[in-house]
Amino acid sequence: MLDLFRNIFAPPRDLILLAAAAWIGMSLAEKRAKRYHTDKSLLSNLIFYLVLAYLLGGRIYYALEHLSAFAQSPLSLISLNTAAFDSFGALAAALIVGFVYGQRKGMSVWPTLDALTPFFTLLAIGIGFSHLASGAAFGSETTVPWGINLWGAIRQPTQIYEIIASLLTFAVIWLRKADSKPGSDFLLFAALTSASRLIIEGFRGDSTLILGGVRSAQVIAWLILAVSLVALELLKPRVVPVAVVEKVEPVIETKRNEVKRKTQSTSAQKTTNVKKTAPSKTKSATAKRKSPKE
Repeated sequence: MLDLFRNIFAPPRDLILLAAAAWIGMSLAEKRAKRYHTDKSLLSNLIFYLVLAYLLGGRIYYALEHLSAFAQSPLSLISLNTAAFDSFGALAAALIVGFVYGQRKGMSVWPTLDALTPFFTLLAIGIGFSHLASGAAFGSETTVPWGINLWGAIRQPTQIYEIIASLLTFAVIWLRKADSKPGSDFLLFAALTSASRLIIEGFRGDSTLILGGVRSAQVIAWLILAVSLVALELLKPRVVPVAVVEKVEPVIETKRNEVKRKTQSTSAQKTTNVKKTAPSKTKSATAKRKSPKE
């Protein structure tokens, strides 16, 4: 079954999986746009520009890094070779374009990120399926019974781990009740995704190592997880201890009664002044009417 799947979606046909995931994710994001008080059409346009900026930015940044090779063959810029792509350049381009578009259209950051979260979760699932089809992000060699035969060895099915983790993250986000705090859904997605990446990376066989054996992806995952958890904690409503409430409540009530008494006193004084001035005005008017006859 796995061999059949990989044969059907062999590169560059694995891009079909990413395109399908992006389309489903965009549909779900549009469906949830109202929940986050985000305009549906603006959200659709934002997703389109994000995807376009990601694709163009990744290819252009890679071309600038290898300018001599692309100068000899300019048409290779529009090839389907996914290896000629820089992920960091693509991400930077998408962030810049998304920020500029959101600012020009007056879109709030946190509600917009919450509305985009279904799109991000589906895209993560599509990336897992794409890795499984292409053999990228492969696992280390293993003897576990559920290992898969890949690149001439039995390896950890890290791509399948990735798909399962992304599906669970999507389920948690999609079934979660509406939260009044903007940013909660996106931060939860970031925390769950980075936590799963932190674990799955330990089974990878193609990790980039730094500082004598530390996996760079795990370092990044740790940082994102820490920032996400701190931000989620800051979004939680503060619970005031009962003892503090009991001390503060009488003071607040006293101030409230004082304001109420002052308001009533001012209102009564105004009413009295109106009653006093009304007869005098009437008398003066009567006097003016009688004066000609006299």
